Amino acid sequence: MALKLGEIAAEWSVICILASALVLSVGVVLIRLGHREWHMRAMLTASGLAVLFLVLYLTKLALGAGRHYVGPPSPLRTGYFAILLVHTILATLNVFLAGVVLYNALKGRSLARGLTRTREGPARPYFARHRAWARWTAPVWIIVALSGWLVFLILIHHGALDTGVHLLHRALVAAGGRQ
Repeated sequence: MALKLGEIAAEWSVICILASALVLSVGVVLIRLGHREWHMRAMLTASGLAVLFLVLYLTKLALGAGRHYVGPPSPLRTGYFAILLVHTILATLNVFLAGVVLYNALKGRSLARGLTRTREGPARPYFARHRAWARWTAPVWIIVALSGWLVFLILIHHGALDTGVHLLHRALVAAGGRQ
């Protein structure tokens, strides 16, 4: 049962991170069109989806539904590990980038008392930093989402479930009285 829940969490986590990248892309278009309020809503939605992804991803691992590559030793294996390496480094970096971008946007909005005076007064430096960091964060976020999806697809076809018994999985088995 726990394993099945873990597999469901894995599928939904991929849906969430891809949806976050799509909503993030819409948010970029919205700000370029000058729709600040809708941009903010899109970006907060994208952030919420990314947090939901992380919760589902960690749930998947806790339930013992992690996978590892067992495919043929071919260029696919090399490509998989190259994608995984880039994905892991950029995903780790993106947590920091997104935090900086969100902090500056929310602090600037608070100081501006809304979104109409973002280029004046005490809010100005926060929105300037928000814009500068966002130029790097959005592409990294999209690359992380797409590379994560590729890793997921490769592991669906050339992966095996991890054999290690995870703590939450053990607890659920013990609670159910089954092995």
